[in-house]
Amino acid sequence: MTSGLPNPVETGGPAQRRTAVRAMLEARTVAVVGASARPGSFGSQLLGEARAGAAELVVTPVNPRYETIDGLACLPSLDALTSPVDLVLLGVPNAALEEQLTAAARAGARSAVIYASGYEQPVAGCPSLTDRLTAIAQDAGMALCGGNGMGFWNLDHGVRALGFKENAVPPQGPVTFLSASGSAFSALLRNNRRIGFNLVVSTGQEFVTGLADYLEYALDQPTTRVVSILMETARDPARLRVALARAASLDVPVVALKVGRSARAAELVTAHSGALAGEDGAYEALFDAYDVLRVRDLDELCDTVELLSPGRRAGAGGFASIHDSGAERALVVDLADEVGVPFAPIDTKTTERLDALLDAGLDAANPLDVWGTGSDTRTLFAEAMQAMIDDDTVAVVALSVDLVHEYDGDLSYVQAAIDAAGATTKPVAVLSNAHSSIDAPSADLVRAAGVPLLEGTASGLRAVGHLLHLRDQRDRPQVVAPVPDLDRIERWRGRLAGPALSATESMQLLTDYGIPVARTEPADTLSGAIAAAASIGYPVVLKTDDPAVAHKSDAGGVILDLADERALADAYLDLAVRLGPAVSISTMVPPGVELALGMVRDAQLGPVVLVAAGGVLVEVLADRSLGLPPLDQARAAAMLARLRVRHLLDGVRGGPAVDLAQVTDVVVALSTLALELGDDLTALDVNPLVCGPGGVVAVDALAVARHSIA
Repeated sequence: MTSGLPNPVETGGPAQRRTAVRAMLEARTVAVVGASARPGSFGSQLLGEARAGAAELVVTPVNPRYETIDGLACLPSLDALTSPVDLVLLGVPNAALEEQLTAAARAGARSAVIYASGYEQPVAGCPSLTDRLTAIAQDAGMALCGGNGMGFWNLDHGVRALGFKENAVPPQGPVTFLSASGSAFSALLRNNRRIGFNLVVSTGQEFVTGLADYLEYALDQPTTRVVSILMETARDPARLRVALARAASLDVPVVALKVGRSARAAELVTAHSGALAGEDGAYEALFDAYDVLRVRDLDELCDTVELLSPGRRAGAGGFASIHDSGAERALVVDLADEVGVPFAPIDTKTTERLDALLDAGLDAANPLDVWGTGSDTRTLFAEAMQAMIDDDTVAVVALSVDLVHEYDGDLSYVQAAIDAAGATTKPVAVLSNAHSSIDAPSADLVRAAGVPLLEGTASGLRAVGHLLHLRDQRDRPQVVAPVPDLDRIERWRGRLAGPALSATESMQLLTDYGIPVARTEPADTLSGAIAAAASIGYPVVLKTDDPAVAHKSDAGGVILDLADERALADAYLDLAVRLGPAVSISTMVPPGVELALGMVRDAQLGPVVLVAAGGVLVEVLADRSLGLPPLDQARAAAMLARLRVRHLLDGVRGGPAVDLAQVTDVVVALSTLALELGDDLTALDVNPLVCGPGGVVAVDALAVARHSIA
């Protein structure tokens, strides 16, 4: 933490915490502090929104300036409450927050919402205002939404704790939206897509109640079918992981827009949220581990949520699309290739059915251009879609047309999509290529029939990709953590608490975890180096073994292919003068594809396993993939598949392929090391890992202990 903002803690235990969150989100009694009769004021809007909730809500305005507001008796202070309320809305500035939250706690309130930022000028040696507010709520066992947020709207229970005037009423439905952005919170509430919500929360800075709390609550609701998240950071990663694991077990998809991917954006997130943004690659690992679908922007989030909302899941197979334009069909093919959406290879029976429908000259293929001169467009497109739906190789079908206003009133495309979707349980959608041209009445008809309308070629295809990816993720067997080797853990923990490890000892660490390494011997004299080389056998590699030299190649500390004793002696004497007498001598490994492996400690998520392009390319290409331990072979293979250099392992220009199973075995072994010793290591670098037809060998390693003696 950079601002002193604490992580949420389990005040009173998980059960009390969940009870407080439920009391807040399902409040039946609400006190509005700062309520006002002045039209347009924040206090007036806050009171008006609270009163616009469920009819049975008891709303009490609190403001010493009024005796009544709009016919409601107004209390001078929270101390005048005759019984505890479920929720207090604090419509007051920062200067009054501490006093009013204290009064809420004293009055026995179960929860509160803070809309103000909670910022005050820091005073040396004094707890910040956010720290004090957090302590007040935690000591009282209160849930606390905010600060610096827009509140929440529980549509299932009619609680409108909104910090702004809201006239639009979105459809009630199966989507929960949890947003770190107040602007995105209000934007989705006012969406024109008929996305139906059961709960929308502006999480703010999460002084007490955090993302994991809201996610846990949403998963308790029988109406929740999809959870969408716009997040800056994870303040309570351990509880978030538990909640995400539960979402996966319940088959409730979580769609996440995580901002802060770039270094500059991460700095802005840290400054805005008051918490470290964390390493973006670690979030990649987190999302992969718990089947979270990561989107790039709000358009992709909306398309993905809309496609998932009906609850239809993709079965085996690929994507099929039906078009009325040859050029737009080619556009979809181009973009589908870019985002990795595979087209289904339709079978002969389907081809024959399509041939019978199409005009002469049109190709019965997937994707399909159906445009013809026939007059019954509805029947033509519906039957073409049905042929694709009936094909076992097809998992999801889209009618990809520009849903524009037809001046002759023709609704054939709309009717065809509705007909096809109504005749199957497979996912069916309409994919429009230009969202700015979508005809609103036609869109309403499509959506009213429960057919998703995807509003952009790229965002829509990515949504289809997420649907297929979710299927593949759900099909993976649950990874089982290996039984810890207690003797090995104790042995290496003791060593890691001592002086910094040499490269030779780092290689021994890998060996103890079953990772093949190049035979390596240490030496600190010329005679010792010559003896080690004679034992290993020429040619050899000579490297500095000074733990202070992290990048040996950059320092001229690696000398390759020393063929005999004379070459070794000359190299050793040079190296000893420049970098010290401590060296390692290793066998010369045949060339192969070079990867880099490692373990890093993320500030929020802990130990994370890394695979990357290796050798000198590790920093040049920045081609890497991360995973949360434990990993199995399938997850390790998926990590490798995300690398741009992955295809090199299959052989280049007729060269032999690498045994991929050996590479994944090493990644899994490194995952075990991270599980057992991750809390004792700051980092572990294995670079390069040489992958050749003869096997996989770690050539160099550097283990950095967290508590080693300098």
